[in-house]
Amino acid sequence: MAKKSAVEKNKRRAKLAKKFTSKREWLKAIANNQELPAEERFAARLKLAQLPRNASPTRIRNRCEVTGRPRGFYRKLKMSRISLRKLASEGQVPGMVKSSW
Repeated sequence: MAKKSAVEKNKRRAKLAKKFTSKREWLKAIANNQELPAEERFAARLKLAQLPRNASPTRIRNRCEVTGRPRGFYRKLKMSRISLRKLASEGQVPGMVKSSW
C-alpha cells in the first residue's frame, strides 16, 4: 500500500485541476492566439503563471485504484501490475488466467 498522504495529495491535485480547467484553457487560448497584440498575450501568460501549480493536469499521477501504487500502472484497468496479477490469480478478473509452465 502507498502512503495515504501521497494518495490524498494526488486526489487534491485532481480536484484542483478540475476546478481550474476552464480558466486554464481560456488563458492558454488567449496566450497562443497570434492575432492578438503581444501585450494581451503576455498578460494572459502572467495570469496563467499565477494559477496554483497543482492546478496543472500534468502534475496528477496515475495511481492504482486498489493499492495506490504509482508505478507499473495499466491505464485501461486503472490498477498496478502487482494488484492485477493478484486478482488474476484469485480468479477475480474474467478471462484472465495466470500463466504457468
